[in-house]
Amino acid sequence: MSEEEDEELQKFHNAVREYIIFFLLFIFLYVSAYLLLSYFKKRADSEDCITGEEDAFVFRIAFWVCTFTLAVSMGAVFLLPISIVSNEVLLLHPHSYYVQWLNTSLIHRLWNFVFLFSNVSLFIFMPFAYFFTESEGFTGTKGIFARVKEALVMLVLLATSVLGVFWIFLLFSNDSHRHQQTFSDIWSIYLPYLYSGISFMGVILLLLCTPVGFFSMFTFMGTLVQKPQFLRDINEELTQFHMERDSLRRKLKATKHNGIEGRVQGTIANGHQKTEDIQGKLDEVNADIKELEKRKQVSCVRLLMFPVLMLFSLILTVLGVLMVTQNMFQLLVGIKALPVGAKEMSLGITSLSALGWPGSILETILILYLMSASVVGFYSLPLFCRITPKYNNTSMISIILNCSVLLILSSALPVLSRTLGITNFDLVGSFGTMDWLGNFYIIFFSNVIFVSATVLCLVNKFTNKVRQSIYIKIKTALLTFVSQRSRNHSASSLNLSTSTRFSEAS
Repeated sequence: MSEEEDEELQKFHNAVREYIIFFLLFIFLYVSAYLLLSYFKKRADSEDCITGEEDAFVFRIAFWVCTFTLAVSMGAVFLLPISIVSNEVLLLHPHSYYVQWLNTSLIHRLWNFVFLFSNVSLFIFMPFAYFFTESEGFTGTKGIFARVKEALVMLVLLATSVLGVFWIFLLFSNDSHRHQQTFSDIWSIYLPYLYSGISFMGVILLLLCTPVGFFSMFTFMGTLVQKPQFLRDINEELTQFHMERDSLRRKLKATKHNGIEGRVQGTIANGHQKTEDIQGKLDEVNADIKELEKRKQVSCVRLLMFPVLMLFSLILTVLGVLMVTQNMFQLLVGIKALPVGAKEMSLGITSLSALGWPGSILETILILYLMSASVVGFYSLPLFCRITPKYNNTSMISIILNCSVLLILSSALPVLSRTLGITNFDLVGSFGTMDWLGNFYIIFFSNVIFVSATVLCLVNKFTNKVRQSIYIKIKTALLTFVSQRSRNHSASSLNLSTSTRFSEAS
């Protein structure tokens, strides 16, 4: 067998192996997304729009489409962490037999698949799912195929309108290169450019939601730490319940003894009902004691868990602000280049962090922390809190809307992480071809907005009580001063009137 045939055979085996890995990864993400959506989805028998088997089938298809979209969103979230960890694993174990399947081609193809499926889900699947659930079929036609036809027609009309408006917008732009392109360059030019604009909107949304998410998480954890149920003394409650149990046991013993004496002496005793009441109270007290003993075992863990989590979140937030500030100054002096341009980066050559693999792990944690804070902040905003999913009470329309928003946020996460300098991993494939990534002012002011908003939220959160105390003290001092002045003025007026009357009398 020649060397060329060996090379072609090796490429074939690598491709098959990569597709198998992608298939297994997608199955894991799809099952996770399905379980998550099933937790929030409203039951079919309580859905107002479902009136028959046909509607149930339509909503089932829409649910599968939303599950696929959420799986793609989860893949976009883990895109940078998987890439960073893969680079460090290959750097630490370059000749290990067990990580030979982990290579540059696998990571690059993963980025391309996530970009492709993000476009398909955002521009095709989610609009189709919405139109499909709202369709009833054209006049005179009924059935599933009629509703599919109506949904496809609406999707084509929407796509034509959006692409037409976008094409006209490009004609009015100052880019002479795009003036030479035609409307037929949809897949290669217009869809990626449109996705670039949506990604830019997603980055702006992340910049707004992430500081709000920091504030909301600190507020929530602070409430848990300060709530009375968290700081209550379980030992004192146990002592009270033990004393009550001993008292009930003595009463029960005395009641049974009186009942036995009554039967022996032949008297009529009506203590049977009283014995049952005391026994019932004793069973309730025993159940409360068992519950408190269980809580006592985990009380130490609960006592430390939330303060430690709050401290850990504060450390991550401060580190994120410091890293973004460093990136901002490096952009100013020209040390760091702009994140534009897809790089053919090879894995396992050098570490992406100056701290080595610990720094890479810190970057991975920060990226996931930023995504968590952005999701919390998004559902904390006044306008978007109305679509917050609820357990077993989320309609299909709300699920479609939530999956679309999460897809936009997760697809913009790699771009935002690279823009803020959280990681030095270059944007691979079409993620790095967005034109606005080469604009210095957009990148720099994105860093400024993130640092300013995060610091403002942290200062507002941790100095709120101090500012309220100072305000109350100043207000009290001013009120005291004004009241004292008014009393002095009243006293002087009284003295003046008294002296006037005395002089007139004299």
